[in-house]
Amino acid sequence: MMKTSQGIRIKSANEVDILRKAGKILSSIVIQLQGSLTSGMTTKDIDARAEELIRKNKVAAAFKGYRGFPGVACISVNEGVVHGIPDKRIVKDGDIVSLDIGIVYEGYYSDTAVTVAVGNILPEVQRLLDVAQASLYRGIEQARVGNRLSDISFAVQSFVEMHGFSVVRDFVGHGIGRALHEEPEIPNYGRAGQGPVLAEGMVFAIEPMVNFGTHRTKVLNDGWTVVTEDGKPSAHFEHTIVITAQGPEILTK
Repeated sequence: MMKTSQGIRIKSANEVDILRKAGKILSSIVIQLQGSLTSGMTTKDIDARAEELIRKNKVAAAFKGYRGFPGVACISVNEGVVHGIPDKRIVKDGDIVSLDIGIVYEGYYSDTAVTVAVGNILPEVQRLLDVAQASLYRGIEQARVGNRLSDISFAVQSFVEMHGFSVVRDFVGHGIGRALHEEPEIPNYGRAGQGPVLAEGMVFAIEPMVNFGTHRTKVLNDGWTVVTEDGKPSAHFEHTIVITAQGPEILTK
């Protein structure tokens, strides 16, 4: 692993191979977790299932104990944006649940998030989910050799705002590899053509957080759970990707 002049770590082919395996394991964990999510579960139940799947796959949970975080997964419901602490809250029909999970495999981190509908949700909330997920792919598409970092940010923001939603400013994506959070920070907003030039071997966790109403957020008294200031729903999607000569490769797909 080497560092570029901008302090962004460039991963070797061997490191990318480990990250690829990590991403594949994490992806399978999330798919199984989504499949087991039903109305009537508590967010603590969901977290216990996540822990069980991580243990079965013989990998380590990246979030548990990270800066004191008590859960394996960040589980955010409806107005929850990110960093939701698993607790006794019951998930019911019509809710949306954001599952944000990270693992450590052979010393390397992988990170992904998805927002899922429980039962039948309102059409406008489904549209929020669709736009948030599509904005992630718009951002990933810009993760190409020779582009600037803010091309990712601009792609996300312009797509989201074109559809009448807002992007969270207080929390951002990040580099990832030997550490959960590496340089650079990757905002989901900004002008195109700014920041470091992107190079082959950079590995990023790109993660739009998209709100139905205002982009403003607040942190609850638990010191972790982030919610929308206006109490309207929020959606969160994330993939870990590597920049290759052929374009971006999604490691957690």
